[in-house]
Amino acid sequence: MSRTLPCVLMRAGTSRGPFFLKEWLPANEEERDQALIGAIGASDPLQLDGVGGGSTLNSKVAIVSRSQEPGCDLDYLFAQVGVGHRSVDTRPNCGNMLSGVAPFAIEQGLVEPQDGTTRVRVFNVNTRSRIDVIVRTPGGRVTYDGDARIDGVAGTAAPILLNFLDAWGAVTGSVFPTGKRIDTIDGIEVTCIDAAMPLMIVRARDLGVTGSEKPAALDANPALLERLEKLRLQAGYLMGLGDVSASVIPKPVLVSPGDSPDSITSRYFTPSRCHASHAVTGAIGVLSAFALPGTVASAMARGPGRHQLVLLHPAGQIDVEVELEGHGDQAAVTAAALVRTARKIMQGEMQLPDYVFTRPEAVEQPPASFPRKPITIIVPTRAGGGNDTMARIIAARLKPLLGQDVLVDNRAGANGAIASEYVARAEPDGHTLMFGYVGTHAMNPALQKLAYDPVADFEPIGLVGSSPTLMVANNDSGLADVRSLVQRLTGSPRSIRYASAGDGTPPHFAAELFKQNTGTKMNGRTSDGAAPAILDTLDGRTQVMFPSLFTAYPFILDGRLRALAVASASRLDALPEVPTLSETGIEGVDVSQWYGLFAPARTPAAVVAQINRALNEVLADPQVIARFESQGAKVEAGPPAALRKRVHDDLGRWQDVVAEGALAPQELGVLALD
Repeated sequence: MSRTLPCVLMRAGTSRGPFFLKEWLPANEEERDQALIGAIGASDPLQLDGVGGGSTLNSKVAIVSRSQEPGCDLDYLFAQVGVGHRSVDTRPNCGNMLSGVAPFAIEQGLVEPQDGTTRVRVFNVNTRSRIDVIVRTPGGRVTYDGDARIDGVAGTAAPILLNFLDAWGAVTGSVFPTGKRIDTIDGIEVTCIDAAMPLMIVRARDLGVTGSEKPAALDANPALLERLEKLRLQAGYLMGLGDVSASVIPKPVLVSPGDSPDSITSRYFTPSRCHASHAVTGAIGVLSAFALPGTVASAMARGPGRHQLVLLHPAGQIDVEVELEGHGDQAAVTAAALVRTARKIMQGEMQLPDYVFTRPEAVEQPPASFPRKPITIIVPTRAGGGNDTMARIIAARLKPLLGQDVLVDNRAGANGAIASEYVARAEPDGHTLMFGYVGTHAMNPALQKLAYDPVADFEPIGLVGSSPTLMVANNDSGLADVRSLVQRLTGSPRSIRYASAGDGTPPHFAAELFKQNTGTKMNGRTSDGAAPAILDTLDGRTQVMFPSLFTAYPFILDGRLRALAVASASRLDALPEVPTLSETGIEGVDVSQWYGLFAPARTPAAVVAQINRALNEVLADPQVIARFESQGAKVEAGPPAALRKRVHDDLGRWQDVVAEGALAPQELGVLALD
C-alpha cells in the first residue's frame, strides 16, 4: 500500500487529530489501524514520530464517508489511538472530533453546502447513533471565523451546533445497562450510564476528594487512580462490556455540586488521567445522570421539557440543552444539544513510517556482532511479583556473559498483553526480550482474542523455571483448611473474596476452576499483577488467593499466609504437610506456572543461540539454583525447542479448558454472577 496519504489536521472542540476520508485509508482493517498508529506516532509516549501530542486528547482520528444509513448524510468512525502503545480502539465516540466532521466533509465535496447554514445528519458508526450538525456556510462556503467561544480553546470561532438524537444506550443497548440507577461496588455507590459515552460516575466525596481539584492534583494521587481503575474494571463487567482493561470505556467520572441548581462539577478521566477540560460525549452522559432522578449525580426533580444545564470542568464549562420526557422512574432523556467550534489547521499529505506495517527482516549475522547496545527484558507484571524477581535474577547474571547491560522494564497492564504486544512489534535483533510465562503465552491467548499471536510473533529462547500453584489464606480469615472454606461458601455463597492477578492469569484460572469443581461461588478482586494481589490477601482485602509458590513462599515461611492446598498432582518437598487439592476431594485444579525468555519473531537464529547459551549458563549456576529453590521454584534450562513445545502444549490445554468449561471473559470477571 502507499505510505503517503491525503490528510487534514483539525482542531475540533477541545481535541485535535487527523481527518481522513474512508477511501484514503487501506480497506483492510488491520492495515488501516497500522496506518493510524503510524499517523499518530502511537509507539512512543511522546508521539514524536507522528502528529499526536503525547496525550489522549491529541491521539484521535476521524474517518468520514458518505453514509450507508437511510436518512443520514455522513458516516463518522472515531478511533482512539494509543499513547505509548500500538492500539486502536473504535468502541467509544468523541463528540469533540464530531464537531469537525461536517465542515471537513463539506470541504471535501461529500455534502452540498447551503447559503447561510447547512444541516448535516451524521451517523456515528461506533455507537450507531445519529447527530444533527449545523455549520455556518455563508455564500455556500464553510467559515471557521465567528464569535462563539468554548472553554479550553483560545479565541473565538464559528459556532457548530450538535444535536444528539439517539445516543442513549448506543453502546450497551440500555441507558442504565446494569438495570439499576445506582450500583454498589466495593462499598462505593456508582451510576453506570450509557448516554453518548459509557460512563461510571462516582461522587467525589465518596473517594475522599472534593471534585474541584485540578487535573494535575488528581493525576498525582496514585491511590485515587488505582481505586478508580479497580471500580472501572468491575463496572465494565456489570455493564456487559467484559474485560475493559485494554479499552478506554467506560470512562470514570467524579462529580460534585456545582455553583447553581442547574450546574454540576465534573472531573472526567480518559480513563487513566484526568481530562484537562471535558469530553463532549462525557458531558452529555453526566448531565443526563444529573437531570434524571435516582443517580449518584441527581439534583432537584425536573419535569418534562427542555432544561438548560451546565457542566463545570477544569477549563470552564459546557452548556447543554437536555430534553426530558416522563416523570420519576419513567423519566428519560430524548435529546441533547450543545455548541462546539472547529478549525482546519493544515491540509496535505501524511508520510507514514514503514515500521508500523512490517517488522524489519532479520539479517543473519555472526554472533560476534551481538549485542551492540544494552539489552532490555520486558516483564509483563509490576515489580515485586514472581515474574519480576526471576527476571532480575537472570538479568544480573546475563550482563557479564553478554558484555552489555541487561535492563528490566516492567510493562504491566491488560493481563500481560501490553508487554507482549510491545515485544512482538520490537525490532528482531535480540536487544528487546520478553520474560513471558504461562499467562501471556497460553492462558490469556486461550481465553480471548489478543493483538499478538503467542506462537507466530515470538522466537523462543529458552525455559527459565517453573513453580507450582498454591491455595493460600489470610491468617485472620478463620480458614484452617480447604474443608472449612468449602463449608463456609456452601452455607454463605460469595462470603469469601479471592485475589486475582488479572483475567487469563494462573491465579484467576485456578480460582475459577476451584469454583467450577466445587460448585461454590466467590467474588474476586482484580489487581495488576501477583504482587499487589498477594498484598490484598495479606492486608485482608481478600481472604484467599492461588499464587505461585515462588510468589507466596516467603509469606508462608514467616507465617503471614496459610497454605491450604497445592494445585498440582503431588505434594511439594518444600511444604510436605500441605495436601494437594485432589487429596481434599477436589479434582481438576492442576495449574503449574512456567517462565521463559522470548525474542520477537524473525530474530536471527545465531542471536537466539547466543542468548540461549548464556541463559543456560546462568541457570547452571549453583547460587541461582539455590536462590530459585529457596523461594519455591525449580530451574528448567533447555534449548529453544523445549520452550516452543511447552507453549504449544499448554496453549492447546488451556484452549480445551476454556471450551469445556464454557469460560469467557464475562465468566472470569471479578463480579461475574455465576
